[in-house]
Amino acid sequence: MAGRIEQKTEKVLLENYDNYYRLAYSYVKTEQDALDVVQESAYKAIRDCGKVREEKYIGTWIYRIVVNTAMDVLRKQGREILMEENLPEEAVHPSYDSLELGEILERLDGKERAVIILRYFQDLKLEEIAEVLEENVNTVKARLYRTLKKLRVELEPDGAGRRTR
Repeated sequence: MAGRIEQKTEKVLLENYDNYYRLAYSYVKTEQDALDVVQESAYKAIRDCGKVREEKYIGTWIYRIVVNTAMDVLRKQGREILMEENLPEEAVHPSYDSLELGEILERLDGKERAVIILRYFQDLKLEEIAEVLEENVNTVKARLYRTLKKLRVELEPDGAGRRTR
């Protein structure tokens, strides 16, 4: 059975490599660091795939590895990571430029950023995000809505937020 899980893990890694890279890059902000995160994550996934109880969770398990590995890299580099409340309206209304979106995502704490990225850029379901972050679905849902509200206020034109147009 370990052989089958290992093959499935390798298949998921190959099929989703670009997604893992983009997720890593959203944290570490450099191409080389993102490549290192994905490589280290792949190594950990293949090394530890025998610990996965159900094959259907391999994908979300690997996302968790990527997030945790990226956060480890940031900690080692002494860079602060924040994870809680703020979702860019760009995800819903992509009229703002990507540089501004990146700046907005940077202001979110780690969990907020993770929820937004996994939901709107990786297109994961709330249940999958909860698995990745090892949290209750209701906690993830509440964080997502708080973050979206925060982002709407920040992006709102005409004075309510920081933007004016």
